[in-house]
Amino acid sequence: MAFDGKITRFEAVRALVGDPLHEVNGVIQYLGGQSSPSESDITVKQSELQAAYDAKGYARNRQFEYPPIGDQLDDLFHSGSFSSDMSAKLQAVKDKYPKV
Repeated sequence: MAFDGKITRFEAVRALVGDPLHEVNGVIQYLGGQSSPSESDITVKQSELQAAYDAKGYARNRQFEYPPIGDQLDDLFHSGSFSSDMSAKLQAVKDKYPKV
């Protein structure tokens, strides 16, 4: 994926034909007898991929705001939100490696 959040033509072609292929100086090269998809197919796939990427913007934004998953799980453990079986497993690990 391009760092600017825009799906490239190359990414669309890769989604259509898979690997192996690569891009050199903006020209997509097909290896192993692959054939080029039509420009129409590339444009449609690029639009589909862009829409899917854009629809997940909220998840990318949230990712950096959430506390680390370890902190989330530790909080659940301490609040008693795990099943007794899971709590016992976690406590066994905590007992095996106590804080110093």
